[in-house]
Amino acid sequence: MSMALACAGVAVSACQSDKDIDITKLGVETDPPEVLYNQGLANMKAGNIAEASRKFDSIDRQHPFTDWGRKALVMSTFAKYRLGRNEDAIATGNRYLKQYPNTEDSAYVQYLVGLSYSKQIADVTQDQRAAAQTIDAMSKVVNDYPDSEYVEDAQAKIRFARDQLAGKEMQVGRYYLERKEYLAGIQRFRTVVERYPTTNQIEEALARLVESYYAMGIVEEAQTAAAVLGRNYPDSQWYADSYKLLQTGGLEPRENRGSWISRAGAKLIGA
Repeated sequence: MSMALACAGVAVSACQSDKDIDITKLGVETDPPEVLYNQGLANMKAGNIAEASRKFDSIDRQHPFTDWGRKALVMSTFAKYRLGRNEDAIATGNRYLKQYPNTEDSAYVQYLVGLSYSKQIADVTQDQRAAAQTIDAMSKVVNDYPDSEYVEDAQAKIRFARDQLAGKEMQVGRYYLERKEYLAGIQRFRTVVERYPTTNQIEEALARLVESYYAMGIVEEAQTAAAVLGRNYPDSQWYADSYKLLQTGGLEPRENRGSWISRAGAKLIGA
């Protein structure tokens, strides 16, 4: 092969590979971690979150288990959360917490993990796994870092997630009730009363228990559910409707202290 052909071959090869080169990444591996970190902060300030994330990830890859690497993991978690890359943010955050469980940034990173889960909470008609994961993550903020500035919002996120889980139970319970599958519906409404007594679903759950038990002819439980509902939420429209339903059968609210509904009633937000 002539030298010209050989050179031509090299040129073609170079041109073919050039299209795969991201010129924004050239030289990154030779930059000191403090330079990359400051570049990442500058990009964050300018709103270039994706570029900032790339800078922080470069530090993480090149300088793991260093102080710069630790700080970069915090910022990388935040950047991924801001980009809506929630699963990546969770993975990065959990890696930080495993490597550095007792640092000054641990509470913040745990909070970011919780926020990333909360961003994935879907409508109650869909799977509520993210709501349960939000509760777990934010409970760690509250329990492990009780003096942190993130506790108040973590508690708010927990309340919202619990409302979602209760709402899902109610949605399924109403589905069964509409189909006159009363026992299956009662199971769902009971879950709300016993497991989610401080949520905004509780009034309807008690009213649906009145409706379900009354339809089955188990009037004592229907009366108890109405009594607990009336004692805790006397001005509720759900109580007014339950009272009217019992009246159609010549009944009125009457609490049976031995009922599971009565025992659960002591934990209600209106108690």
